[in-house]
Amino acid sequence: QVRLVESGGGLVQAGGSLRLSCAASGIIFSINRMAWYRQAPGKQRELVASITSGGGTTYVDAVKGRFTISRDNAKSTVDLQMNSLKPEDTAVYYCNSNRLSREFWGQGTQVTVSS
Repeated sequence: QVRLVESGGGLVQAGGSLRLSCAASGIIFSINRMAWYRQAPGKQRELVASITSGGGTTYVDAVKGRFTISRDNAKSTVDLQMNSLKPEDTAVYYCNSNRLSREFWGQGTQVTVSS
């Protein structure tokens, strides 16, 4: 059974920081592309950041220079360090794993940034 469990969301003031973590089980973590998506109220889910099995990273333009995705294959975790948070970063953040188009999702964690 595949499980992706996110943690670390919460309420923070603009300019603050949060670190999200996703713990994976039931997959061969090291060979999966891992990613963080977010969905704000009334908007479509969007890709925020991804990291390949080899450690290559991509970011949506809106978070470049502020967010950092990292993975620990030994612990089967993927983190998202979020700095200089803005109110527009408010959303539910989801962890995603993908291998050959077989993908899984976590349940999501709420991030709220107050102005």
